[in-house]
Amino acid sequence: MTQNIVKPTAEGLAASARAATKRGLPPVHLWNPPDCGDLDIRIARDGTWFYLGTPIGRPELVRLFSTILRKDGDRYVLVTPVEKVGIVVDDAPFVAVDFTAEGSGEAQSLTFETNLGDFALAGPDHPIRVERDPDTGEPSPYVLIRAELEALIDRKSFYRLVDIGAHHDVDGQSWFGLWSQATFFPIIPSAELG
Repeated sequence: MTQNIVKPTAEGLAASARAATKRGLPPVHLWNPPDCGDLDIRIARDGTWFYLGTPIGRPELVRLFSTILRKDGDRYVLVTPVEKVGIVVDDAPFVAVDFTAEGSGEAQSLTFETNLGDFALAGPDHPIRVERDPDTGEPSPYVLIRAELEALIDRKSFYRLVDIGAHHDVDGQSWFGLWSQATFFPIIPSAELG
C-alpha cells in the first residue's frame, strides 16, 4: 500500500502553527514529526523572512513561524506536532534591535529585544558571543535567544554596547567585553584596541 505524501505549504504550516501556539511558545523540542523536506522560506541577515523569493509582509505570520523554529544540528526547521520542514537562514534567525542596561560593572544586566518581540536577559543561559571576519576583523556579535537560536546584534546596539564595555582579565589576558548577570563576555583582546 502506498502512502500519499502531501507537499507542505506555508499556509498549511501556518494553520498547524496556530493550533500549536495557543498557549505561548510551543514545546518544539519535544516534537519529532516526519520530515517533509524543505520549504522555500529564507531568513535574510537583516531578519527579513521570504517565501518563494518574496518578503512575507504580514508581521503576525512571521512571528507565528518564529515560534515554531528549531535548529536540528546545522539545519533550521519549522516544526509542528505533525510535520517538519527545512528552511534557509542566512546568518541568525533573529536580529537584536535594542537592549536595556540596568546597573553597572559586574552587577550590570543586559536585556535584548529582537525584531520579532522576543526578550533575552544576557547571562549564563543567554550568552553573548562575537565572531570576527578572518579577512577584515569586522565583528559580528550574537546573543542566544532560546534553544540554539541566536540573534545578530544590530550595529546601533553594538555601538551602544561598546560604550558600556569594560576591561577584565580572562585566563591571564586582558579583554574588552560586557558584563551581564555577573558573567563577563569577552569581545576583543584589550591589546588590539590600540
